[in-house]
Amino acid sequence: GAKASKDRLSKEDLDFLVLNTHYTEDTISEWYKGFKQDCPDGKLNPEAFVKIYSKCFPMGNATEFCDHVFRTFDTDKNGFIDFKEFLIAIDVTSSGTPEEKLNWAYSMYDVDGNGWIDLVEMTNLVQSIYQVMGPNKKKDVELESPEERAKDIFKQMDMDDDGRVTREEFVQTCLVDQKLIELLTPQTA
Repeated sequence: GAKASKDRLSKEDLDFLVLNTHYTEDTISEWYKGFKQDCPDGKLNPEAFVKIYSKCFPMGNATEFCDHVFRTFDTDKNGFIDFKEFLIAIDVTSSGTPEEKLNWAYSMYDVDGNGWIDLVEMTNLVQSIYQVMGPNKKKDVELESPEERAKDIFKQMDMDDDGRVTREEFVQTCLVDQKLIELLTPQTA
């Protein structure tokens, strides 16, 4: 029965996902079908991911942003995303609480994974978010360059002025500033 199990999600994975996402068994199975169509071997590589995920941002150039997102989805850092990683990340970004979304976003901003964000990481990400934005969204922020914007956000977040933004500082600052959440977690179309 090894062939059959390839086309269906294992009971173990299904139970895990029902427990750890907001989805029902049926919905998870539907997602799985689509996932297997896009990547028959069950491994989503960066190229395939960019192709699928950039459809969510039809207005902008999402390639660089997708690289950051891919890195964040790939929780075991093996260079591809399996179905569990994929669905958990989709769940957090669509149904998670503001805190969950921000913790997820924080992981995306902390590029080198050292536990804090520096100005370079902040600037790179804000630049890639500017590329993702459609033209009409851009007008709202066009007054400031991504570099200036990143510097402002960084200053606002770095509460103790130590040149690092911790997860706590990031989450706390965003929770009180709705505009910041909207900028730092681009909404998919």
